Amino acid sequence: MRIPGPALALLLLVSPCSGQEAGEPPDPYDSGGRLDASQAAYDVEFYDLAVRLEPRDSTLAGTLTLTARLVAVEPAISLDLDPRLEVREVTAAVEHAPSAAADWSRDRGRIRVPLPEGIAAGDRFTVRVEYGGRPRVAPRPPWDGGVTWARTPSGAPWIATSNQTIGADVWWPVKDHISDKPDSVALHVTVPDPLVVATNGRSRGTEPAGEGWTTWHWFVSTPISVYNVALNIAPYVRLDTTVASVAGDTFPVSFWVLPESEEAGRAFLPEIVRQLRWFEETLGPYPFRADKYGVAQTPHLGMEHQTIIAYGADFANGAMTGGVDWGFDALHHHELSHEWWGNLVTNADWKDMWLHEGFGTYMQALYVLDLQGEARYLEYMRSLRPRIGNRKPVAPREVTSARDIYDGHDIYFKGAWILHTLRWKIGDEALRRALRRMAYPDEARRRAVDGSQVRFADTEEFRRIAEEASGEDLERFFEVYVYGAGLPELEVSRGEETVELAWRAPDGKPFELPVPVRVGGELRRVEMPGGRATVEAPGGSAVIDPEGRILYESGH
Repeated sequence: MRIPGPALALLLLVSPCSGQEAGEPPDPYDSGGRLDASQAAYDVEFYDLAVRLEPRDSTLAGTLTLTARLVAVEPAISLDLDPRLEVREVTAAVEHAPSAAADWSRDRGRIRVPLPEGIAAGDRFTVRVEYGGRPRVAPRPPWDGGVTWARTPSGAPWIATSNQTIGADVWWPVKDHISDKPDSVALHVTVPDPLVVATNGRSRGTEPAGEGWTTWHWFVSTPISVYNVALNIAPYVRLDTTVASVAGDTFPVSFWVLPESEEAGRAFLPEIVRQLRWFEETLGPYPFRADKYGVAQTPHLGMEHQTIIAYGADFANGAMTGGVDWGFDALHHHELSHEWWGNLVTNADWKDMWLHEGFGTYMQALYVLDLQGEARYLEYMRSLRPRIGNRKPVAPREVTSARDIYDGHDIYFKGAWILHTLRWKIGDEALRRALRRMAYPDEARRRAVDGSQVRFADTEEFRRIAEEASGEDLERFFEVYVYGAGLPELEVSRGEETVELAWRAPDGKPFELPVPVRVGGELRRVEMPGGRATVEAPGGSAVIDPEGRILYESGH
């Protein structure tokens, strides 16, 4: 599944990898950037991954078979794999032809595979890679990821993968780029008994693998970002329920918990269901009803792995909010939000990652609003304000990598505050309408379960949708808040009977966001034509933005 749009496709075809000279292999522990020609030349349709994990020595061995369509003829295509892992054999074939050993080569984390002679654009081909070794141990999961080889309280193996920013290639061969989702994935994971494998998609059963080992078969029926493919392995107990979707069908919900946590897990299931229902009512149907909604207890804090959310909050509501309990499990809520913002609607490049993280962060505020009211919502947003930094744009205009976008772009808290400020500008109803349309632009997608509901998006699409939902021109709002590096300053000059307000945008151009001002007991919406306004306030006693509804710096 490739990103749409000929202009962007052409850009990716001709541009070298971000941060490298043309032809230089990319950093094996960064993901994204510009595709080089050897990866832009093909579109992945299907991954079939068989992998065996050995907890005793923290090793794995696997076989990856890729099926793809050639987009442009190149001397070779390339895959990514962590240099720590050994490549044992590579074969390639045009579809329906016998496989043959490929004269492959390797440079750091890049495997170069010549394709069979005579292959043409539009042809399908397969590449099979046998590999293995000791994968990177996650130094600080999930932020600095890899494979976590932990132990449960009873001493059993507890294994989890987490690799969003460093790339899925840290543990399996893959085209490590956010712009190309496979249409489907088959997973065959072999582990020693009595371990259980909880992973993406729906179960296709198990089979004995000999001498106390079992292979667990899973199938992902919809497009998926490869960083979302995740293994969760432990002597899990599976807790099951179902949810009636707003789309009119039902879907299974499963929670894989450690035996020691079974009682707590059963008590937590109703919260999982409550949060699912709220998201469906707020944004539209759960996107992956054809497979499942799954949650797996993990030895790291959490991650948004599609249909198998990693949950490591230990049933503490404040695990990801600095210990503050806002009345719900914030970690689960945030990761669940990514089933819509990230997995259903995916940024076409890491530069638009605020569509995942900022939107996901803001959904918690809306949840507080709907459950506890406006005052508590405003309190929640104020709690995020001190965490905002202003070093880089939330959505830089240039193509970038995962490592770069998480380094100072403030895609979480500034992203959430941008949506909060947008709510002030266009109103709650218009903002919610825009969020629903961003998740599901039309009824066909809202009803679909075959993968056609999944799509790539960017910041400009959201701007257009918000403009349609509100009837307002939001180009200047997005230019200042989303594409700009700093925040607008609001200058306040107090006189005996009036207060003068003036916006100063970082780029020096006019900025006209209305300002909330309280005079006496009245909260006014002060329009700012040309970026200025005069407010009648005896004694200059006006209070500017008393509730914290807009994002700005105080001017002098």
